[in-house]
Amino acid sequence: MRILSGATPLIALDAVCADTETTGLDTTTARIVQIGAVAISGGRVRTGETFETLVDPKMPIPPASSAIHRIGDADVAGAPAFAEALARFDAFASHRVLIGFSIGFDLAVIEHEAKRAGIRWSRPRTLCVRLLSAAANANLPDQSLDMIAQWLGIPIEGRHQAPGDARAAADVFVALLPRLAERGIRTLAEAERACLSQTAQIDSHHKAGWAEPATRPEAPGPRAFGAVDPYAYRHRIRDLMASPPQVVPADLPLRGAIDLMVEKRISSLFVADTPEPGQPLAAYGIVTERDVMRRIAASGADALYESVGPIATRSLASIRAEAFVYRAVGRMDRLKIRHLAVRDDLGRLVGVVSARDLLRLRAGAAVSLDDEIEAAADPSALASAWSTLPAVAEALIGEAIEARVIAEIVSEELRIVTRRAAQLAEAEMLAQGHGQPPCPYAVLVLGSGGRGESLLAADQDNAIVYADGAPDGPEDRWFAALGERMAAILDQAGIPLCKGGVMAKNPAFRGSAALWADRVSDWVGRSRPDDLLNVDIFYDFAPVHGDFALAASLFDLAYALGSQNPVFAKLLGERIAVGAGPFTLLGGFRTEGGRVDLKMHGLFPIVAFARALAIRHGVTERSTKARLSGLIARGLGSTGDIERLIAAHGTIIKAMLAQQSRDLLAGIPVSNTVEVGAMSRTEQGDLKAALKTIQVIPELLRTLMFS
Repeated sequence: MRILSGATPLIALDAVCADTETTGLDTTTARIVQIGAVAISGGRVRTGETFETLVDPKMPIPPASSAIHRIGDADVAGAPAFAEALARFDAFASHRVLIGFSIGFDLAVIEHEAKRAGIRWSRPRTLCVRLLSAAANANLPDQSLDMIAQWLGIPIEGRHQAPGDARAAADVFVALLPRLAERGIRTLAEAERACLSQTAQIDSHHKAGWAEPATRPEAPGPRAFGAVDPYAYRHRIRDLMASPPQVVPADLPLRGAIDLMVEKRISSLFVADTPEPGQPLAAYGIVTERDVMRRIAASGADALYESVGPIATRSLASIRAEAFVYRAVGRMDRLKIRHLAVRDDLGRLVGVVSARDLLRLRAGAAVSLDDEIEAAADPSALASAWSTLPAVAEALIGEAIEARVIAEIVSEELRIVTRRAAQLAEAEMLAQGHGQPPCPYAVLVLGSGGRGESLLAADQDNAIVYADGAPDGPEDRWFAALGERMAAILDQAGIPLCKGGVMAKNPAFRGSAALWADRVSDWVGRSRPDDLLNVDIFYDFAPVHGDFALAASLFDLAYALGSQNPVFAKLLGERIAVGAGPFTLLGGFRTEGGRVDLKMHGLFPIVAFARALAIRHGVTERSTKARLSGLIARGLGSTGDIERLIAAHGTIIKAMLAQQSRDLLAGIPVSNTVEVGAMSRTEQGDLKAALKTIQVIPELLRTLMFS
């Protein structure tokens, strides 16, 4: 079970839906006579995981109560007392979120029972199905369980018995998930806020002596993660991989392989018909020292004269050279292996990383992000993995890791989630009889995710380029269906649909290589401001799935054409608006609702400035920092001015990341604004300096555009 935080999506919640039957309705005197519960996981009711017990209330059950729940004194004779029943229930619930219909009543009764029994009971995080239903539909005639179930088309069996009512409430909760998502209620903290926003109902419940129905997400609690290993998040695989890898021919005797491993002090060799690195991964197998030992154990000394080819493991487990080290730790743990082939962005073998290389990380603080995304079988599993990011970002900020590096980590996860969504969508297409992809293709992530600068308010910006096919032809229709499925999976995983429609399911963001070439030529050649909507984020794209060479050709073409037409880059630059900044006449922050929009006043001007000049001068980098550094390397502009912009960019990203992490964990809608009052004086001073640095952009742009 994953660590719980306010950012955990409801669809990925591990929860228990529970109900009690009692001797009466006065929470101060009522005694519990039955507890029933059922588990919820991955957006489904787990009917095979249930709990039920009668409870001896140690008093006669009033006939009026028995008439409702049909439990009498004879039924509870010999049943466990409350203390034993609660211990069994707590073991079943196992610290999972507790959900129920009008759960404030149940919580109050449990708390009073625990006090009478001398038990110190700590309630878990809780949600009320009744209040969530009101948030999803305020127009129901009443908020009874029967009415809500009727609205949702859910049959109820075993009404007014704890197991039946618990199951009904669980079915209602699951049915509410898409309706809540439509109202922007996707996470645990957002659901807690939605419950607590039903103030009229809560006031009446309080007057009746009920407990608070939902946990308050803004209440301070323990950090979702303890210490993290800074090294694993600061460094990439290329920093510690062995390169070039040792490659041997398939006919090399095992004795020769052993001699080479001893000589080179390595624990693995790659095997290929052409014994050299740099080929696609499919050309290789791998032989490890463990493979050698197993072979000798099985065949004795005769094994030394066998060829390594038949021993080699094919279908290499691999990782990108640009991936962060934490990803390798998670992948080795998941696959239970000790070596990973390292590939470049075109899928060619460039190195190897071993468990020995990562041993120091395992001895240190825990690596919190694992490789769960790669193994996710459905959107709920993707959502669970993606929801880890806010807490990880918060922990990394606490470790003083550079904000841009954290943004790169978020971007890496976004790209991997998108790739996994494409894989799941492709598998779904095949299962539904649509066949394999009709031609090679690549899925692209655009915008901040492509630049490696994604923050926690990410939405979907993606595209597809495929090898051949006409618009609305059979190939295009196949990829349109793939894009639709991809978008739905990502939306369920917690990465919402792009409001601007920048998604491969839309015709403007998919097409053949030839069509994309025509589009880019048209953008650059016509160079009209009205044609440039969403063109800028296209120049940030990074391939995440499929034929990377297809994507690389398109990227090179886009930059070649863009740099050849100064008017195009100039028009992109003219879209940058830099005003006086968010400052009052006295130099303070001018806020709305106590917040400042840092995307509008800070992030967008720097990013757009760097992009326009990178296109103009052929700096084929994706990240803003790399683009600005590329200008310095070409001797363009004042090194001091550009370095100050680089520093300002980092300061702004840090402020936005910290705010977004806090907001996500508290259930506050994530935005590009920051709460100035929550910042220290030092942080406010740094932010003011960064925003004032941006004022140089218009003049610097005019100077450098035609340098």
